[in-house]
Amino acid sequence: MGALAALVGLTSSAGIWFFKRLIEALHNLTFGALPGWTALFAPILGGLLVGGLAGRFLHDEKIHGTAAAMQAVTLFGGRLPYRKLPIKTLAAILSIGMGASVGPEDPSVQIGANLGSMFGQALRLSEERIRTLVAGGAASAIAAAFNAPIAGVFFALEILLGEAGGAGVGLILVAAVTSSVFTQAVEGASPAFPVPPYALRSVWELPLYLLLGLLAGPVAAFYVRLLYWMQDFFGGWTLPRPLRTALAGALVGLTGLFLPQVLGVGYDTIGAVLTRSGFSLGLLVALLLAKLVLTPLSLGGGFFGGVFAPSLFVGAMLGGAFGQGMAALFPGLGIEPAAFALVGMAAVLAGAVHAPLTAVLLLFEMTGDYRIILPLMFSVAVSLAVSQRISRDSVYSLGLARQGIRLERGRAVDVMSALTVGEVMETNFPALRESMPLEEAADLMTRLRRQGLPVVNEAGSLLGILTTQDLTRPARTVGEACTRAVEVVYPDETLDEALRRMSRLDVGRLPVLPRDGSRRVVGLLRRSDVIRAYELALTRRQAQMHRQQTARLDALTPSEVQVLELQVAPGSAADGCRLSELDLPPGCVIASLRRGGQVAVPRGATQLRAGDVLTLTLERATQVEALRALIETPRG
Repeated sequence: MGALAALVGLTSSAGIWFFKRLIEALHNLTFGALPGWTALFAPILGGLLVGGLAGRFLHDEKIHGTAAAMQAVTLFGGRLPYRKLPIKTLAAILSIGMGASVGPEDPSVQIGANLGSMFGQALRLSEERIRTLVAGGAASAIAAAFNAPIAGVFFALEILLGEAGGAGVGLILVAAVTSSVFTQAVEGASPAFPVPPYALRSVWELPLYLLLGLLAGPVAAFYVRLLYWMQDFFGGWTLPRPLRTALAGALVGLTGLFLPQVLGVGYDTIGAVLTRSGFSLGLLVALLLAKLVLTPLSLGGGFFGGVFAPSLFVGAMLGGAFGQGMAALFPGLGIEPAAFALVGMAAVLAGAVHAPLTAVLLLFEMTGDYRIILPLMFSVAVSLAVSQRISRDSVYSLGLARQGIRLERGRAVDVMSALTVGEVMETNFPALRESMPLEEAADLMTRLRRQGLPVVNEAGSLLGILTTQDLTRPARTVGEACTRAVEVVYPDETLDEALRRMSRLDVGRLPVLPRDGSRRVVGLLRRSDVIRAYELALTRRQAQMHRQQTARLDALTPSEVQVLELQVAPGSAADGCRLSELDLPPGCVIASLRRGGQVAVPRGATQLRAGDVLTLTLERATQVEALRALIETPRG
């Protein structure tokens, strides 16, 4: 296996080196041959070509890039559709080389991961070993992209595997080191970016790095949300895919007329900011905003590429602008804006991909200077905490969650983590005023059969909670008798988190407060609510398992076989029909049937009902319309 891991690392780094050379050649040819405003047409032409390729060969993939590798490692035993890799790589070359605002790292990860999967499947290895090779290929990709093998290993562990242990870590190290050795042999040992010398001149700089992290977290969360909003926006259009992508290219090209730095990868611009090349504060802010919008626009419009490099670009512009502003405000501190740009890169990256160790080690390997570690870790930790508070999902996991696949530490999440407190809390409950006589409160709780109720002050803010045990205290009013040290939960917390808190405190109810900092009680979570919600959680779990098994079936079937999911419509030919009596096209097989919260493999005697969701495999695309007419179309 060690030799095979080294082979994955070698072929991945060689493929990525060739991939980057083709991007550079196309970019230089395109923008070197088109002077001035005529460069506007390069992204438009790229959009037509990429949209045509994707529409012809790739169709509409709901999960792609690094998220697809995460899904494959967790659910498919590492099996990736590697036969599509040449077309995807060509689409990425055209996208980046012709000016789309996307990065090469995610396509590079696809190259490494697909090569690892290809070797594992060709040799018929176990699923565990295929997963390891896929992770090794991803680590090799990051090592080759940034000449940072340690960051590559931690990328594979944090993002793909979700854990830092296991027997496969050694093989991932072998793949990453082999990749880095090849990259250094052909490109030299220099880091991906020119890095300024750094020195922490004063401890008063540390609060400024804290503030930078507080800014980077919301920027990263907004970046992630905007990315998927753009996908939904363009996905709702009825235009042919080439025209959609060309329109996105037109908007990118138009912006590039005024800000040419946002076209393509942007590594040269990052390097210029890090080497103090005279970017004004206004230009840095303009580049930050443009990249923040154009990358989601490019990906939502249908271009192929990644979010890794744009995250670094946004972070460099944010940190550089912040550093310049602080240098102007505090001239006596001797602030170096380039150092803040460097730390900003890691802070935004960590906030977007939720991989703090990868971000820290990547920047550490790039600088080779331990003195940057303290402010680097400070900003990364703050940015990650803020970003996760705004949005629990990373740029990769959100794509999976939108398809009903929620992963945590590389594994499917427990059923109770699929529900939030806000979905199951009680909202119609009486709150006791602190001035209410204790006897009156006792009568109310007895009449309503309540074991406890929240207590609020005259302004309506939470003061405490009154339980049946508190009624025995020698007091006259509710405010005197209630328990004031009260644990609370929030509507966006998962039920799993809330249940663990209730068990730890041994309480039967928790008040629910909003996240806006007020003490206004918006709900009450009781154990009985949790018990009733468990059935809903199981139903959702069954639906999620059905989606995961459908995706797994899609991954394991030959490329010429299609997997389709159809719902039986009321009044259709399938409604009320036994499976054995259904006139299915030749070569079509019903793999599973989901009815309510139950998933089963149907038999010939199974009678189909309206609302049943069928997962089918079919050999020819021409059969799709016939199946839809049979199952989804009511008879006239």
